[in-house]
Parts: sequence; C-alpha cells; structure tokens
Amino acid sequence: MRETKKADKGLFYDGFASDFDKKMNMYDTEKRLRVVFDGLFNDGELKGKKLLDAGSGTGWFSRRAVELGAEVTSLDVGERLLDEVRKKCDTTRVVGDVTRLKFPDASFDCIVSTEVIEHTPDPNKAIREMSRVLKKKGVLALTVPNRAWHFAVAIGNALRLRPYEGYENWVGWGELKAELERNGLKVTRQFGFHALPFVVSPLYPVIDALDKRGEGFLGRYMVNIAVRAEKV
Repeated sequence: MRETKKADKGLFYDGFASDFDKKMNMYDTEKRLRVVFDGLFNDGELKGKKLLDAGSGTGWFSRRAVELGAEVTSLDVGERLLDEVRKKCDTTRVVGDVTRLKFPDASFDCIVSTEVIEHTPDPNKAIREMSRVLKKKGVLALTVPNRAWHFAVAIGNALRLRPYEGYENWVGWGELKAELERNGLKVTRQFGFHALPFVVSPLYPVIDALDKRGEGFLGRYMVNIAVRAEKV
C-alpha cells in the first residue's frame, strides 16, 4: 500500500494532463523558456545536438528545443503527459523516472530539466542520473524553486490554498551547486529569477525588472534558481 501511495504522488500531474496547460501559469512558463534557451544556452548551441528534456511535462521545452534544431527525447513519468507532448512537437517520447534513467552512460549532448527534480523523492539522485547520461563537455540546463521560499508553499498547504499532493523536496542555492560539482559537473552560470512570487499579475513588470539583479547577491534569495553546468 505504501508503494502505491508513493507512485500516486509521483504521478500527480499526469492525473490532469489534458487540462495541465489550462491550469499552469503561462507567465512563469514563458519566463522559464527565456531563462533556459536565451540565458543558459548560447545561440546555435543546440542545433544537431541530442537533447533530453528530463521531466518534459506537456512539452513546451521540448517544442522549443526542436525549433532550435535539437534531436529531442522527451521523458516523463506520465504517459498522458507525453500524449500532450506529441501534440506539440515530434520527439522521441519515453516514460521514465529522472531518478532512474533508462539510458546508457553519455547518451546526450544536452539536458534540460526545469522545475522537475523537486517533484521526486530524491533530487540529488536525479542530479546523479542526469550527470551519468550526459556526455563529456555536455551541458545541463536546470531550474528549481529555491528552498529559501519553501515556507510560502508550506503556509499555502496548511491553509489549503493550493491543492498540490505531489513531492516537494526543494533544494537551496549552495546545496544545488555543491551537489552538481560532486557529480562531475562544473557550474558555469547560476542566477536567480522571480524576485517575488508570481501570483499577482500587476507585479509582473516589477518582478521582470528585479530579475536583472539575479546574478548578484539578491539572486540567491529569489524564488527560482537557474543553473548551467557542464560535464568535466
């Protein structure tokens, strides 16, 4: 019974895959698309590269990578989520867990994983697995929510303001960098974005303006963290 409950937590998003895009905050999704493809990759870097979208969700990041010329494998734990990916772009779709990747060592030139590892029982294991399947000199582009802000969702959960029933194992700024380096990855860029929670649309221009300070001291206290790490 306990294993069934764990499986259900991992499949939380798959339970409403066909409605997922309607429920997501597109301001955040579009911000993360810019952060990853404009801020963590160089112009033309993805063309012709084998790229793993590790935790693809409904496929927004897979689609952008395809548009930029990558050969994309979209991986998610939910079959219904991958059905939504199929509607957006032509990729190799694989049902799988980012903490137990099915691929051989050094399978990919690049990996994108955005707001994924915190939804697993063990984020550090997900990092180890992504490092394992990344080729030497390959690039991991990763975004995560910052553990410094976890109190906000804890309050929301306590007040039953957010109906989330999946895993929430957030990592912190220094912890994330240290774990990447322990697994043979060199962090070449790390910055914060979303200086404030993006729940009130009138604040979006203010949040966007503050994002410019994401690479300074303020960045380590922003709601989300972005990292580019290269396999050494």
